[in-house]
Amino acid sequence: MKNNLIYNFFTDDDLLRISDKIKEMEDITSGEIRVSVKEHRKLLQRKKSVHELALAEFIRLKMHETRDKTGILIIILLEERKFHILADEGINEKVPDNTWDDISNEMQTEFQKGLFSEGIILGVEKVGKILQVHFPIKADDTNELSNKVEF
Repeated sequence: MKNNLIYNFFTDDDLLRISDKIKEMEDITSGEIRVSVKEHRKLLQRKKSVHELALAEFIRLKMHETRDKTGILIIILLEERKFHILADEGINEKVPDNTWDDISNEMQTEFQKGLFSEGIILGVEKVGKILQVHFPIKADDTNELSNKVEF
C-alpha cells in the first residue's frame, strides 16, 4: 500500500491538524509554509544530503516562485528519521540561519518522545511566529501555496 509508513507515524486527524496549523500561521504572515513527508528516498536520491533533497522538493513544490521569496519548507524523511527546514532567500536575508537550528532542536525533542505530529505542529507554529515578525500579513496577501501536507 502506498504511503503505508506514513500511517505508522500519523493519523488522518494528525495530518489535518498540521494543515490547520499551517493555515492558522499563514493568517498572520505573508510567508508560505509547506510540510513535505517522504517515506524514503528514491534510488537516484540516495547520495544526496537532506539539504539537497529539501532544495529539490522546494523547487518541485514551486516554493521559489512566491511573490516575496518567503517560502519555508519542513521536509521529513520517515525511514531515516531525518528532517530539514529550508527557507527562501527573502527570509534568509532577515532571519539568522541558527534560528532554524533552534526550531529543529525543539522539534527533535518532540520526535524523540514519539510525538511526531506535535513536533511538526510546534515547528510550523515557531516558523509562523518568526515570519509574522519579519513578514506580517499584507492587505493584498493571497495564499500562494497549498496548506496540505505533501507526500
